[in-house]
Amino acid sequence: MKLHIKVIPSSSRDCIAGWLEDTLRVKVQAPAEKGKANKAVIKVLEKSLKLAKGSISIESGFTSCNKIVEIINCDEDIIGKQLKKL
Repeated sequence: MKLHIKVIPSSSRDCIAGWLEDTLRVKVQAPAEKGKANKAVIKVLEKSLKLAKGSISIESGFTSCNKIVEIINCDEDIIGKQLKKL
């Protein structure tokens, strides 16, 4: 399953900020340097979606605020329901 996200680095807290059309906005405290924000985004998503470590990877947009993440080894129906609640 692939998910479009927009990362907002250097925020006051780590959280899911909701949907903007078909893009999920994710705020992280980590700065956008040396992959710190990317790692924080993965942690926030894994925690919010109750997924195991390693279930989420960044597919594209490593140096951009707009990214596509891939969620593997999961039930897409359950993840879809969880995403609608965010």
